[in-house]
Amino acid sequence: MKRSKSSKQWMNEHVHDPYVQRAQKEGYRTRAAYKLLEMDDRDRILKPGMVVVDLGAAPGGWSQVAASRVGKGGSVIAVDILPLCIIDNVEFIQGDFCDTAVVARIEGKLGGRKIGLVISDMAPNISGISMTDQARAMNLAELALEFAVRNLQSGGTFLVKVFQGIGYEDFVKLMRGHFSRVVTRKPDSSRDRSKELYLLGTLKF
Repeated sequence: MKRSKSSKQWMNEHVHDPYVQRAQKEGYRTRAAYKLLEMDDRDRILKPGMVVVDLGAAPGGWSQVAASRVGKGGSVIAVDILPLCIIDNVEFIQGDFCDTAVVARIEGKLGGRKIGLVISDMAPNISGISMTDQARAMNLAELALEFAVRNLQSGGTFLVKVFQGIGYEDFVKLMRGHFSRVVTRKPDSSRDRSKELYLLGTLKF
């Protein structure tokens, strides 16, 4: 089957993307690793010994960064509907985060521990229908928020990917109702044309 023109353009852009090339050289599984690295360098959200839950983890770039920065004394629990190859110091749960049974498995792994940081780079499978895709994306963000509010420790942090569009402003208001500080981040490594943004919320101590 011949590739479409847009597919060829994407492949050409991907191959020549400096972050893709850098990830290959530095051993990261995806260019997305640099988004978390940038945000952590700015906001210092990853700390040694911390418990981190990574939602939508595959192929594992964010989990690699998190595991490296929390160190052996820390713990990273990664969750995705897709499989994830082994990463040192990362426990993986394969399943759909929308499934309450999967959420129960995560909380079971925690064993009563509170989380220092919840990171969510989840995005829905794209249907091509913008309103549908936006609604699905915001639903994932809301589910991640509910999980974070329930399981974060005092002073804990929540970092979530969202997309500008219908429901975005309402979600920001929702976050501000739970967190003492909510800020917007757009890493340099996020492609300019992408509507993705990251919201970073911190619970009160």
